[in-house]
Amino acid sequence: MVQLLGPQNQIPRGLEANLEVRPGESWKHADLVSYEANAAPGKPAVSADEGDGGPQICRVCGDKATGYHFNVMTCEGCKGFFRRAMKRNTRLRCPFRKGTCEITRKTRRQCQACRLRKCLESGMKKEMIMSDAAVEQRRALIRRKKRERMGIQPLGTKGLTEEQWTMIRELMDAQMKTFDTTFSNFKNFRLPEAPSSGREVLESLQTPVGQEAAKWSQIRADLCSLKVSLRLCREDGSVWNYRPHADSSGREIFSLLPHMADMSTYMFKGIINFAKVISHFRDLPIEDQISLLKGATFELCQLRFNTVFNAETGTWECGRLSYCLEDPAGGFQQLLLEPVLKFHYRLKKLQLHKEEYVLMQAISLFSPDRPGVVQHSVVDQLQERFAIALKAYIECSRPQPAHRFLFLKIMAMLTELRSINAQHTQRLLRIQDIHPFASPLMRELFGITDG
Repeated sequence: MVQLLGPQNQIPRGLEANLEVRPGESWKHADLVSYEANAAPGKPAVSADEGDGGPQICRVCGDKATGYHFNVMTCEGCKGFFRRAMKRNTRLRCPFRKGTCEITRKTRRQCQACRLRKCLESGMKKEMIMSDAAVEQRRALIRRKKRERMGIQPLGTKGLTEEQWTMIRELMDAQMKTFDTTFSNFKNFRLPEAPSSGREVLESLQTPVGQEAAKWSQIRADLCSLKVSLRLCREDGSVWNYRPHADSSGREIFSLLPHMADMSTYMFKGIINFAKVISHFRDLPIEDQISLLKGATFELCQLRFNTVFNAETGTWECGRLSYCLEDPAGGFQQLLLEPVLKFHYRLKKLQLHKEEYVLMQAISLFSPDRPGVVQHSVVDQLQERFAIALKAYIECSRPQPAHRFLFLKIMAMLTELRSINAQHTQRLLRIQDIHPFASPLMRELFGITDG
C-alpha cells in the first residue's frame, strides 16, 4: 500500500507512487520498490544520493548505484543485466565451475552465472520486470506529466499562439452558426420530375448545325457523364428514390437541375453568412468581399460537402437526403473520370479535424489572386496567417510521425480543388455561350454570377 510522506520525509516529486513502505518499518528502513521504467534512460528512478551517508553503492557489484531497481539498490549496469538475463530465460553456467565468483565492478562481466546469482541473492525480483510495451507506455506517461508540470508543448512543436487560437475559435463559431450537417433547415426544395417530362427541354436542345456542332457535342458529353441518384427519407418514414436512366440522352440531368439549384442556393447562403462572421473578412472593402466570395463559393461548398461524404458508400449524406454519383460502366471508372469524386475520396482519407476543415475554408476564401481583388497584399497576408495557423495546429495536435506531411497534403488538396473550380467554370461558360435556356439553372447551380 502506498504511503504519503510528510514534510519531514520528502522525496522527489512524482515518485511517491513508486515507493512501498512495508508494515512495521519506518521510512528510513523501508524497502523501496521501483520499476525500471519509472525514469527516462540515464536518469535514476530514486536518487542514490538521497540517504543518510551520501552516495549509495550497488549491492551486486559495488559500483555507484543510481537507484532502486527491481527491489534492490543497484547500478544501471546490473539493472540492465538482470532485465536481459530474465527475459532471455536461458540457463547460465559458471565457466570456472565454482559458482562462487566474486562480483565487483571490474569482474562483473567475467561470469554471468555468478552475477545473476548475486542479483537474486541481493533480492532482485523477476516479477517486477515490465514488458516492453508497458515500459514504453509508462515512460510516455511520465514524459507527458513532466510536460504538464513544466507547462510546455511536446518537443519539436511550436504550439499555437493566443492569436491563432482566437482565429480558430472564430472560424469554428462561424462554421457552427452557418452549417448544419443534418441539413434540418433545407426545406421547400424541388424534387426531380419524371424523366419523361424533360422531353420539351430535349427537343429545344437538339444538336445545332454548322459551327456550333462541335461545341454542343462537348456539352452533351459533360452533362451526360454526371449521373446523380437521390434518396429522400420522408418524415413519415417512407423512402423516395430517384435514379437516372442508363442511357446517355441527358434527360435526367435537366430533370435534376432545379433540385440541385435549390441545394446550391442553400449552401451559398451559408457560405456568405460564414464569411460575414469572420472579422478579417468584414474589414475588407465590399468590392473585395464580393470578389472573394464569387471566386471561392464553389470550393467552400466542396469542403463542406466533404464533411458529410461517406467514402465507404460513395454517398453525400445530407440529413434526410443522400446523393450518389452513378457509374454507368461499373467498377471505379467514374472515380477516374470525375475529378470531383476523386477529390472527395482523397480528402476524406486524410481524416481531418473540424478545425482543419474550417482553416482550409479560410485559406480558400482569402485567395489574393481572385479576379477583381483590390487589396491584394492585405488578402495575401491574411491567407498566410491562416496557413501558418493550420501548420501550427497540425504540429500541436498531431505530433506523430505519420502526420508530418499532413500540412503539405492539405495544401496540395486545395491546389487540386482550385483546378477543379476552374474546370467547372469553363464547362458552365460553354453551356452559357451555346444555349441560354440552360444557363440560369446551371449558373445558379455552381454560383457563377455576372461580372
